[in-house]
Amino acid sequence: MLKSILTGASALAILAMAAPVWAQETAPEAAPDATPEATMPAYDAADVNSVLARVNGAEITLGHVIALRKSLPEDYQNMPDETLLNGIIEQMIEQTLLSGPTDGALPLGVRLTTENEIRAQLAARQIDALLAAEVTDEELQALYDSEIAGVEPQVEYNASHILVETEDEAKAIVAELEAGGDFAAIAQEKSLDPGSGANGGSLGWFGLGRMVPEFEAAVVALEIGETSAPVQSQFGWHIVRLDDQRDRPLPTVDELRAELTQEVNRRKILAEIDRLRGEADIETGLLNIDPALSRNYDLIAE
Repeated sequence: MLKSILTGASALAILAMAAPVWAQETAPEAAPDATPEATMPAYDAADVNSVLARVNGAEITLGHVIALRKSLPEDYQNMPDETLLNGIIEQMIEQTLLSGPTDGALPLGVRLTTENEIRAQLAARQIDALLAAEVTDEELQALYDSEIAGVEPQVEYNASHILVETEDEAKAIVAELEAGGDFAAIAQEKSLDPGSGANGGSLGWFGLGRMVPEFEAAVVALEIGETSAPVQSQFGWHIVRLDDQRDRPLPTVDELRAELTQEVNRRKILAEIDRLRGEADIETGLLNIDPALSRNYDLIAE
């Protein structure tokens, strides 16, 4: 745990710097809305190469600080700038002290990890560049027309049921309904399904796949207004009535805007990868190795 804290975007030094602020027993006086120009602090000019600290000659620059801050979770981003700056510098000092001299040569595991991270960061930058342009309504509509507009609408059913424990009870209710009994009243009185029973047996609208197979098959076989013979499922015995059915309307472009946007962007990335792959000289299968070697971490330990 300590190792991961000190080698990652640690909160250790940051929290240590921030603790005195959080530990105040009384709220500080409210800051004035604006600092008079005469009392504004005078800051040194700085760029990303500006050195903020040195440890045994190793430089910590503003660029290092900015890169680390960018990687911190949002909770830390909202901390006061001064607190966060001091905490980041202190953390980097601790990391530099612990990392020790390298004589210019990185340990193998560190070098390989760094190369992987550089590769990932550069790929992420390229993806960001690809997705910088906002997806247009025309792109969304084109994807919608090609993938969704022609989809066959699914049927939805509006059904009611009465659930009882035994087949004999179910048969008795069927006979009662055939003699003119009121479905809703019987459901409220006798159904073991408290949710639909309180609503006269109504289950509302549902699509295929929402109900257990035996119940669904009974619903699909009915005409509107018809009541089924007793149907057994894992819950007991059902008497099912189909109240209505309809084609479920397809969602609109606006309703699917988030999903369509994500898919347009996904296809942009895949298209760029395919383009680059077609122009690249890629060699694979150069060595037939035991796949288990990929988890032999001792090979890169030093």
